[in-house]
Amino acid sequence: MSPDFVIQVAERGVYMVLLICGPLMLLALAVGLIISILQATTQIQEQTLAFVPKIVAVLIGLVFFGPWMLSRMISYTYDIFSNLSKFIG
Repeated sequence: MSPDFVIQVAERGVYMVLLICGPLMLLALAVGLIISILQATTQIQEQTLAFVPKIVAVLIGLVFFGPWMLSRMISYTYDIFSNLSKFIG
């Protein structure tokens, strides 16, 4: 294995992680921002008020994005296993 090949595999792995986690992280960010704005306008400084809606939003996001995320992970895993001879040799 050449160093370029290792870097390419690692790069694809990091890209896949960002691609799979991205929608849920953006959803949690948006909900957190909305809750923070509501907290600032109403001057309610309760920590659980910001935490619980983000958990609910991520769980709902998992329901909607879960099949897409799973198909991306399966295709990436299939690519890794189909090119296993390149990793060993």
